[in-house]
Amino acid sequence: MKKRLSAFIALLMVVIMIVCSNIIPASAVNYTNDVKLKSKTALIVNLDTGQVVFSKDADVKRYPASTTKIMTYIVVAEHVKDLEKTKVRIKQKVLDTLAGTGSSTSNLQDHVNENLSVLELLYCMMVPSGNDAAMTLADFVGKGDIKKFVKMMNDKAKALGCKNTHFENPDGLHHANHYTTASDLAKMARYALTLPEFSTITNTDTYYLKNNDYPLVTTNYLIDENRGGNYYYQYAQGIKTGTTDEAGHCLVTKGEADGYSYLGVFMMNPIKEPDEYGTMIDAKAMFRWALTQLELNQVASSETPICEVKVNLAWGKDSVQLVPEKNINAIVPIDYKESDIVIEKKVPKSVDATINKGDVIGKATVYYKGPEAKGKQKIGVVKLVSSETIERSGILYVLDVIKNIIASNWFILAILVIVILLVIYIIISSIIKRRNRKNKRNVKHYRNF
Repeated sequence: MKKRLSAFIALLMVVIMIVCSNIIPASAVNYTNDVKLKSKTALIVNLDTGQVVFSKDADVKRYPASTTKIMTYIVVAEHVKDLEKTKVRIKQKVLDTLAGTGSSTSNLQDHVNENLSVLELLYCMMVPSGNDAAMTLADFVGKGDIKKFVKMMNDKAKALGCKNTHFENPDGLHHANHYTTASDLAKMARYALTLPEFSTITNTDTYYLKNNDYPLVTTNYLIDENRGGNYYYQYAQGIKTGTTDEAGHCLVTKGEADGYSYLGVFMMNPIKEPDEYGTMIDAKAMFRWALTQLELNQVASSETPICEVKVNLAWGKDSVQLVPEKNINAIVPIDYKESDIVIEKKVPKSVDATINKGDVIGKATVYYKGPEAKGKQKIGVVKLVSSETIERSGILYVLDVIKNIIASNWFILAILVIVILLVIYIIISSIIKRRNRKNKRNVKHYRNF
C-alpha cells in the first residue's frame, strides 16, 4: 500500500511540474550508462517530454520485421470507425498469399468464410503477431488491393515525419526495399499509443478468439508473467516484437514506473541462439537505468535572469534583464549539478524602448555537459523574454530621429547636393559680377570718349 501511495505521489508531482511549467522542445541527448547492448540500434525516449535520452544508430536504416504492424494498426484504426462492430470475412485466397513464407499466424485458417470483427483481427495481428491477420486487414481496408493499403502505410509514415521509412507489405516479411529506423519507429509508436485500443491490445499476453479453446499468446515475453521467465519485466507494457533472419530480433516497448514513462526501440539484434532475445534483455536493462537514474528537473527558472541586453531610448535605464519564457524542465541524471547545464544565448546587441514585460528578445539553447558526457549535448531551445517594461523617452526618441536623419545616406546626399548647388551659385554669381563690372567700365570709357 505504501509503495502504491508513493508511486501515486510521484506521479502527481510529475504531472504538476508538467502542467505548471514549460518543458523545452525535445532534443536528443545521449546520456551515458553501463548497459552493454546486444542490439546494434537502440533508442530511449521519455514519453512525458518527448526528450530522447539515449540513442545508438537511431537513424540507420534497418529491416523492421513485424514491428511493421504498428503502422498496419495505425492505418486500419484510422480507416475503420467502429473496430468492434465492423466485420471482416476471412478469405482463403488472402491466406494463400502467405503459403511457403514461414509466417507466424493466428490460425485464421480455422475461420475461413467466417466473419470476425476488426477488433478481433487486431488482437490476432498484435498479440501472436499473425501475418494472416495483417494481410486480411490490409485486404479489407484496401478494398481487395493490398498494394493500395501499403501505399496508405507509406503516405501515413510521411505524414508522421518518418523520413527514412518505406514499406512493401503490411506484415513485415523481408523485402530489400522494406525498411525504417529506430527514430521513425518511435514516431509511429508514439502516435499509435494515442489510438483506440492500441495500448490494451499490445499489452495483452493471452487472447482467445471466439469459439477457440486454444489461446493466442504474445510474442513479447517482457509482459508475460507466466511464460516470460527471466525476460519478464513488471514495468514493461507492450508493444511489438519482430524477427526475421535479415532483421534479427526487433522490439518496440514501453517502460513505466513512478510517474515516468519511456519508449524503447531496439533493432538488429543478430539471431545467435533461437531462444535468446537480446532485445528484451536490452529493454529491461535500459528501462531500469532510465527509471532509476534519470528524473525530470528544473534546470533554469523563469525568475532567474539569463543575461542582459543594452536598451536604447530609455531615460535612466540602459539595459534589461532577460529570463526564460517559462521554467525550463528537462530529463537529466539524478546526480547532475548546476554546472552540468550550459546555456548559450542568442540575443541582439541592443533593443529600442518601449519594451513590454514578456516581449521575446532572443533565445537560449540548453546543453548538458556532465563529467561523463562527450562534449556538450543539446537538450533544447527556449525563448528569452524581457523581465520588465521599459518606456521610451520622447526627448531621446526625437534626438535619435534627428541623429538618424543626419547620419542617413539621403541626408548626406542632400547636403552634398546643396553644397554643390551653393558652389555653382557662388561661381555663377562671381562670373556675373565680373561681367557686370567689366560692362560698367566699358560704358564709362565710352562716355569719357
